Amino acid sequence: AAGATARPPGRAGAARSGCTGPAVAFQSHRLWRRGAGREDLIASTTAVVAQPRQRPLRRDPLRSRLGTAAWDLLTSVNVAVVQIIVISVFAAIGMTVQQLPSFAFRTQAAYVEQMALIHVRYEPLVGRSGVELLEGIGIFNVFTSWWFSLALVLLLISIVACTLDRTPRLVSQVRDIRVVQPPPFFDPRLPDRAVVTGLDVASVEATLRRHRFAVRTATTDAGTFLYGDRHRYSKLATLPSHLGLILFLVAAAVTSRFGTEVPLVAAVGESATVQSIGTPGLLIVKNLGFDSPRLPDGRFADFVTDLAVYQSGREIARKQVRVNDPLSVAGFSFHQNGFGPAPDIELRDLSGDVLWTGPMALTRQSAGLPFDIMTIPGRDIGLELYLQRADDGSAVLLALPYRIVGTLPDGSPDVQSLFPIAVGVGETRGSPDLDVTVTLRDVGAFSVLIAKQDPGQGLVWLAFGLLIGGLSVTFYLPRRRVWARVDAAGELRIVGRADRYVDFEREFGRLLVDLANRSRAHPAA
Repeated sequence: AAGATARPPGRAGAARSGCTGPAVAFQSHRLWRRGAGREDLIASTTAVVAQPRQRPLRRDPLRSRLGTAAWDLLTSVNVAVVQIIVISVFAAIGMTVQQLPSFAFRTQAAYVEQMALIHVRYEPLVGRSGVELLEGIGIFNVFTSWWFSLALVLLLISIVACTLDRTPRLVSQVRDIRVVQPPPFFDPRLPDRAVVTGLDVASVEATLRRHRFAVRTATTDAGTFLYGDRHRYSKLATLPSHLGLILFLVAAAVTSRFGTEVPLVAAVGESATVQSIGTPGLLIVKNLGFDSPRLPDGRFADFVTDLAVYQSGREIARKQVRVNDPLSVAGFSFHQNGFGPAPDIELRDLSGDVLWTGPMALTRQSAGLPFDIMTIPGRDIGLELYLQRADDGSAVLLALPYRIVGTLPDGSPDVQSLFPIAVGVGETRGSPDLDVTVTLRDVGAFSVLIAKQDPGQGLVWLAFGLLIGGLSVTFYLPRRRVWARVDAAGELRIVGRADRYVDFEREFGRLLVDLANRSRAHPAA
């Protein structure tokens, strides 16, 4: 119609419905006609507009509760303490009960041999079935057992979760600084508050800076506010401490997975290979000499091995190795671990041909005597060798020959004992049951060395540095903060706060004394 105008659409009203289909909106349009100073409504329409309806996001309450509960457990300090106690108990078991050496897991024969020693030690206490039960649950290899590894992984996850949970709060505490505080905050009736009169802003700021506070100021109608902060970022030192703990656990995993530890037995003048034959860059160690001086009371004062390390036929390192002074070269550390007697013997047949010559390391003990077993080359006869002393103190080697002639009904070997041989230094003796003679040329010594390759060692040192550094900052450089307000009349109201591990009452008192000395009057409170 002439002179008619269309008003803009009115607000759409959405119809309420329990259906899940599109929502319905009503949109009104009205047509007005102007004339004679007024507007008349001449038409009105209502359009129904279909609008897509958004489905509300539905969350599984059970899943939410489980996730929250799991996160609360992981970030709980009490749970972390329980985990540390459990790991400590496991570690105490591992340090108390004899553990299988790492080389026992290299071959089946080595494992059987080491388990036989454990049976001998613990069967009188718990019986054979008890030892087998302890073996099955991993008591003799605690530090490589699945349950110890699981405990370490859970602790690692807890530390990471705690770190992630605390980091935003720590950053917020460091970043968010409020200089201006409300009047009740400075109420002198509250703890760690004080009022000093006769001061100006410059004097207060200079005093705070002299006490090594970083100062910020802000001016409002209520006066000038000062904020002093000392060691502001010290709270963040807990993050390196947590990272150090994490790296300790990672280093343990790296060492357990990729590290090696090999025992080496080398008599004086003898060599031993560090790696398997055929390894590129094979390392060979040679015992060039051994010394074990004694104190006047008979105890050993020290024992030291003159050790040389060769690679590709070339000497790459040499050092006198002691218990706490290893030789480190080519990624390995060679530690002095023990020593024992090594009689230098020679075995010949009746025609005079040499069957064996050289030192024989007696690495075992039997009835308090050094003992070991060897097989005569080219013969089906073995020798049990015992080193003992004669009445005059001289060394005597007792050789007990034996032959395995079959198997007993219980599966054990049927051993036939032969006539024994006792030979002194420089003597040659034989047995009527043998076509072999034994000569004891001398009694030397052997060294037990541990060749250790630890790829996690660098991580351990880094973790140690982070942990000690973080704890040092936390305990020795805690955060101190001061809020102050100076009004137009020169009245100072001051508040002090500090973290734990600091005698802030004394420090705050010194600050107040300095402020009082700068004032024109004595403190009012």
